[in-house]
This record gives sequence, structure tokens and C-alpha cells, in this order.
Amino acid sequence: MHKLLFIILLSPYLAFCQEPANTVYPDSSWQFATDASAAGWNKDALNNLKRFIIDSSDATGMLVIQSGKILFDYGDVKETSYLASCRKSLLSVLYGPFVANKRIDLSTTMERLQIDDVGGLLPIEKKATIRDLLTARSGVYHPASNEGDASAMAPKRGSVKPGSFWLYNNWDFNVAGYILEQQTGRTIYQLIDSILARPLQMQDWNIKEQRKTGDTTRSKYLAYHMWFSTRDMARIGYLMLRNGKWKDQQIIPADWVKLTTSIVTPYKEAVAAKTAYFHFGYGYLWWIWDAPYSNDLYEGAYSATGAYGQFITVLPKLDLVVAFKTKYEYGRQVPTDLYLKILDRLIAAKR
Repeated sequence: MHKLLFIILLSPYLAFCQEPANTVYPDSSWQFATDASAAGWNKDALNNLKRFIIDSSDATGMLVIQSGKILFDYGDVKETSYLASCRKSLLSVLYGPFVANKRIDLSTTMERLQIDDVGGLLPIEKKATIRDLLTARSGVYHPASNEGDASAMAPKRGSVKPGSFWLYNNWDFNVAGYILEQQTGRTIYQLIDSILARPLQMQDWNIKEQRKTGDTTRSKYLAYHMWFSTRDMARIGYLMLRNGKWKDQQIIPADWVKLTTSIVTPYKEAVAAKTAYFHFGYGYLWWIWDAPYSNDLYEGAYSATGAYGQFITVLPKLDLVVAFKTKYEYGRQVPTDLYLKILDRLIAAKR
């Protein structure tokens, strides 16, 4: 009886971790799917999708990976460019091993870590935890060193209890990066290199290309910007789709993948607070499709998103990863609403 109960309790976890029978992993390069129609895709619709991308967007690269093989590609997928806020989702990935081995305790407060900033933090702000930073619920509305967040919508400083209110806030994300470096003794770029780039056999990653920026008169915590290619972005997405596993190695704990891509801030809560963003709820630095948009093939879907048109989207129902790139250095950009239309057209090609 006890054995049966154990199996019943364990079965949801096993279902989450189980790989499809046709799963493959790339080696030094991705393989192409030989027959999209055999996998239930309409080739004409995929061709029309490519035409739509050319005619209607400024995208510079796109890869669609199904069960470990390239289903669809567009543009220059090996060219590296600015990853924008997708960097935050990669930071979330990097936290996984150190939370699992207890080197990092997510309940640790800013006060205990001796985190302060230009002009000082308020006493209530110092009560924010690492978990609050990773879920964008710190209640710390100190200016960030870089722009590109929703800080203009922030409540008055000191008016919000940490953990109680969601706001997309670069101060949270930059300090979360600083703490990871502080607790591990390595830079974020060194961690990407050792934990992700080498085991995943990334083709275009160059640690020398990476750099931090920010205005230290506003905040001493810099933004850890990244430069990635489309095909290496796809490897990050595929690692997540495979629940942190790469071939025979568990790179990121499966329970961390599940936790970080589960909703902490529902879409309806963000709407009520007037901080909603398109179709998404929010987890641990990942955007998550939520009701009423999380139906059918979008069930369980989540995405890294970045300004100007950078996306790493995971669609578990289709065993699919979409890596989408727009090189801002060319003066190009793809708004999120257009990207969502491209995703809809992709999914419509599934017969």
C-alpha cells in the first residue's frame, strides 16, 4: 500500500521529467528534420510563414526546434547580437545549481547581504529577499543603473511591503546578478561559459564579447548585457524544454526549471495593478502564458523576452522551442505583438 502511494505521489514529477521517445540532442551543430509533413506540419503554411516574416518584420534570425531538430529556419542564425532583457531569464537558469546545493538561500534579505546603493536603501526595502528580486516583487524602487523597465509606474518608495507587489524593475534584476556573482565568486559570464556554453556545445558564444553597462551615479549595480546568436539561444530553450537535462547530464535541476517557469504573478493580478504585459504572467525572470491566453497548444508555454525583438519561447505541448532574433545594431526591431502573431501563424501550421 505504501509503495503504491509513493508511486501515485511521484507520478506527476516523473511525467514532468520524462522525455519523448524521439528526443535527440545537437552535438556541435543542429540537425534538420527530414520531413516536416510526417511530423504533422503543413509545408505550405511554413513557407507562407517565412514570407510573412520577410514582408512584415525586421527579424534577423529565427529557429524552430522540434524534438531536438530544426523544423524551420530563417535569416542568419549564427550572427551574434544584443540579447536585451532575455539576459534576465538566463540569470534565472544560472541560479538553479546554487539554490539546489544550498550555496544560495532565496530567503536571504538585502540587509543580511549588506546590499545598499547610492543614497541608501530604506529600512523596509532592506527586508526584500533574493526570491523577491527574482520574481520582481522586491518593493525596492531605487533607480536602476539602466533604463528599459516599468519604474515610471512604481509606487512611492517605502510604501510597498517586499513580496506584495509585482513591478518589472531593473534594480531587482541587476542586484540579483550582483548577488549571484557575490555568492559564487565568479562573474555571470564565467558562469555562462562553464555551466551552459561548454556543456551545451554552443557554436557562437564568445565570453570576450560580453560586457556590463550602466550609470553608476544612479545605481552601483550594473546591467550584465549579453550577446548571443539565434542558434545558441535555441540551445538555452531546448535545455529548458528538456527540464534542465542535456544528453546524459542534468545541467539545471528539473525542479528549478519547473519552479521558475510556474506563475508567481498571474496575468489578472498584473492587470489589476495596471502593470500587465501582453499575454503573460510572471515566474522567476520568465514570462509565462496565463489565462485566458494559456489554452490549447499554449498550455505551459513560457518565454524569455527582450527589447527590439529577442525571444526564447518554449512550447511544451508541441515539444517545441522558438529562438527569435532582431539585431538592434542594424536599427531593426520587432514589437512583441508582431512576434505573437508570428507564433500564432507557426502554430496554425501544425495540422
